[in-house]
Amino acid sequence: MKIIMRGWVELNSTSSKVKVAMLSIISNTCLIIAKIIAGILSGSVSIVSEAIHSSMDLLASIIAFISVNISGKPADKEHPYGHGKAENFSGLIEGLLIFIAAFLIIQEAIKKLLHPTKIEDTWVAVGVMLLSALVNTIVAGKLYKVAKEEDSIALEADALHLKTDVYTSLGVGLGLLLIAITGISILDPIVAIAVACLIIKESWVLCRNAFLPLMDSSLPVEDEGQIKAVMEKYDNEILDYHMLRTRKSGNMKYIDFHMTVQEELTVKEAHALSERIEMDLENALKHTNVNIHIEPGEKKGETEALETRDNDITI
Repeated sequence: MKIIMRGWVELNSTSSKVKVAMLSIISNTCLIIAKIIAGILSGSVSIVSEAIHSSMDLLASIIAFISVNISGKPADKEHPYGHGKAENFSGLIEGLLIFIAAFLIIQEAIKKLLHPTKIEDTWVAVGVMLLSALVNTIVAGKLYKVAKEEDSIALEADALHLKTDVYTSLGVGLGLLLIAITGISILDPIVAIAVACLIIKESWVLCRNAFLPLMDSSLPVEDEGQIKAVMEKYDNEILDYHMLRTRKSGNMKYIDFHMTVQEELTVKEAHALSERIEMDLENALKHTNVNIHIEPGEKKGETEALETRDNDITI
């Protein structure tokens, strides 16, 4: 029953991830078309840069869509730990795409600084930027919600793409408003460069978060603190636990450790105890797989005799 329920939950979570990833693809496609039209009408490099950025967002959304489909596949003979790390590769690729988008924006902005052009149809361009910011705020919110619920690095990366797009759209819109008020066209590429620097900072954080699980780094301190809190509840039933190892693959957390129990426990009793601990850990940390190696401790009488012998030797 436990396996059936876990399978249903994983299938349901995969479905929600796929749906929200598809929503991101559709919204990005529509915004790219709108930005290209606005860029042609206005001649604004910052809007052209925004179209480039949104193209990267679309590519990132497609990668996220593919990765959540792959990561949702069950474990098989070739991948006994599942396919979760597909999301980490996706997050890393998306982070690198954000870097590329930022440098392309800076490159276009420098060209405009060297060869300034007049901005036309400013209000149309501002309207498109505000619409883009609104749409991406809504879609990014949905992506972040599902990413948090399912602990999905691929959706988190996609949400970050859209979040940076919100920043850039608002920045470009502000720059265009200032141009309309002051008539200083050079503000357009300056705003584009400032926004690109913000994008680079955000992409660095994303790449780091996606890369660490690929190296099988331990779970965060907060997660290991929760493991410790659960194990403390069993101080009266186990002798100790040691050799704790943790890692993450996609949204799945893997925990394994050795646990010492009283030698007089039967195999059935020790197994039942480990099952209870596994359930508590899986309830404390979502999407968790726990493996416990049971070791026999000394019998109480043997332990007391050993302590007495050690005391005699000390005296």
